[in-house]
Amino acid sequence: MNFLAHLYLSGDSEKVRVGNFIGDYVKGRKYEKYHPDIQKGIILHRNIDHFTDKHPLVLASSQILKKGYGRYSGVVVDLIFDHFLARSWQNYHSLPIKDFVTSSHETLIKNYLLLPKKVKMFLPFLIQSRRLESYANMDGLQTALDIMARRTSLPDNSTYAIKSLEENYTDFENKFKLFMEDILKYVQNEHQINVATPNGWHPNEGK
Repeated sequence: MNFLAHLYLSGDSEKVRVGNFIGDYVKGRKYEKYHPDIQKGIILHRNIDHFTDKHPLVLASSQILKKGYGRYSGVVVDLIFDHFLARSWQNYHSLPIKDFVTSSHETLIKNYLLLPKKVKMFLPFLIQSRRLESYANMDGLQTALDIMARRTSLPDNSTYAIKSLEENYTDFENKFKLFMEDILKYVQNEHQINVATPNGWHPNEGK
């Protein structure tokens, strides 16, 4: 899962949200220097990544992108799933996405001094561009892929990713919906995280 999903799956604790957001940038046992709830968020992030990377629906989605991304196809699936989460946000959270993203920005700014250096470097642009909301449209998704290709070892192949998504859109979307049921159950049952889903919807009740 990418930034939007990790924030979403953090529940209502600000510190857990911070930890889940920075999880990729805190290695090994360095998490132990943080507040206990931030530690919880970092561990939650790691466990969400492990759950996601091994999930059959994610692995099947990754196969669609193997030709253009090889071993990095799972990274692209993470962003594509954030696209579907942003696009259908009203089905998954009681707050409008604009309000949720603004609240998340405020939380990260309030805890700015605690953030790893790399997060401090990209956070202002992420906030200014409202990137988390922009995942909902194809241009925003492609921009996010282009940024990752410039800053990481992700192949510079965003046109291929968008074309593959468009050609397999319903398939990706169906896999995302089923996966979301499983990941919501997982964070609730294994980590006692309650996400503010709309109308009192409970993951164990189906959707």
